[in-house]
Amino acid sequence: MKHPDLYRGEEVVVLGLAKSGVQVAKVLHERGAVVTVNDRKEREQSPEASELESLGISVICGGHPEGLIHPGIKLVVKNPGIPYSVPPVQKALELGIEVVTEVEVAYRLCAAPMIGITGSNGKTTTTTWVGQMLAAAGMKPIVAGNIGTPLCQAAQEASEDNWMVVELSSFQLKGTETFRPKVGCLLNVAETHLDYHGDMKDYVDSKAKIFANQLNSDTAVLNWDDPVCRELVPYVKAELLPFSMTEELVQGVFVSPSYVPDVEDDLERVILYRNSEGREIEIAAVDSISLPGRFNVENALAASAIAIAAGADPAGLAAVLTSFRGVEHRLEYVADKNGAAYYNNSKATNSKATTMALTSFRRPVVLIAGGLDRGSDYLELLPVLSGRVKALVALGETKDKLVNVAKLAGLNAVVSVDNGKSAAAVLEQAVREASALSEEGDIVLLSPACASWDMFTSYEERGRIFKEAVHNL
Repeated sequence: MKHPDLYRGEEVVVLGLAKSGVQVAKVLHERGAVVTVNDRKEREQSPEASELESLGISVICGGHPEGLIHPGIKLVVKNPGIPYSVPPVQKALELGIEVVTEVEVAYRLCAAPMIGITGSNGKTTTTTWVGQMLAAAGMKPIVAGNIGTPLCQAAQEASEDNWMVVELSSFQLKGTETFRPKVGCLLNVAETHLDYHGDMKDYVDSKAKIFANQLNSDTAVLNWDDPVCRELVPYVKAELLPFSMTEELVQGVFVSPSYVPDVEDDLERVILYRNSEGREIEIAAVDSISLPGRFNVENALAASAIAIAAGADPAGLAAVLTSFRGVEHRLEYVADKNGAAYYNNSKATNSKATTMALTSFRRPVVLIAGGLDRGSDYLELLPVLSGRVKALVALGETKDKLVNVAKLAGLNAVVSVDNGKSAAAVLEQAVREASALSEEGDIVLLSPACASWDMFTSYEERGRIFKEAVHNL
């Protein structure tokens, strides 16, 4: 345990009773802090409150009372999704009280070196892949954070011979101050979460905090093909280990021969690692990677670079690259029905993620898309719809926008599903419509390009209902 007496005897306020808030409250209480947990939800909507109170932690539900934040508070730990505009956060900032997310607390308490992985798309797949690579190399990884063990719990259990492998969102990173991963990775940047961040600058700045405190003894892994990632290079102090699909790098992990953007071919390609001395080591043949799609090749490059930066043998990564079965809701194969293959890509909550999924298939695609309207016009989908999609089934708040883009793309088979039913019934109807539009050899793909919250509690619920509907065809 790093800094075991940190916050002992200090007053700490935890905002939000979600899983991360409950765990950070427990950990700080065990360390001797005087913890108050506050949630605007009413007591009957907060089942976690009784457990915390039984431990001696003060819990206040039903709003943010006057006096909650006062000059005697040492630290405010907020749920990542709580905006900075809420009164208790504003009051803390006015008083000069540090406001952080659980990631910062976990880092300050964790004895193990940390690997931080962020990006708009591919985080969970890459994080899971890295965990498996380090496990195969005998490096005792703990996969934690948004996936795996809650981060603060893992941090207090980890020892110096573990590696903490952590998936990080922009919300989490925005609330960090001293967080310094031994290996930090930025996979890519797409326009998303602007309802929280306000503009792209704040979003990119939040993502870039993964590199902010690194030193030259650390490693920064970033996507050389992403212009936003590359713009950060002058500000990175750590040793760079880039990855690329389209360029043979002087140092880094790349595909050879390189891909030409938007051009399909049947060339045999390999993943190579070139070290600082120019020595090349072949990691694996691209065709042997177990997950479909160019974007999963990109995830494989990133995961390989991260594992190498942590000390794994490049020559030993192929076994994991070829055996990994993927993560639920991320281009997940569901079943074959009447000769068409069904895939669940419910995690695709923005246009770029859906574009990446569509480019994974060479067979005709019947696309099911739509969801929460965050203001996008979805014209970004126009090129890929006209080139790969034979039919669209649209649902959710954005269905009319998606129908419009599909018609601009020249699609004749376009169906809009009625939203006047339960969410499950709408999605089940969408699956039946897609089935009717598909033929033998087609792909039926749920890849919404939108968040799920207009109809579902989460993208996971959306994906599971889709899979059940497919199995019930």
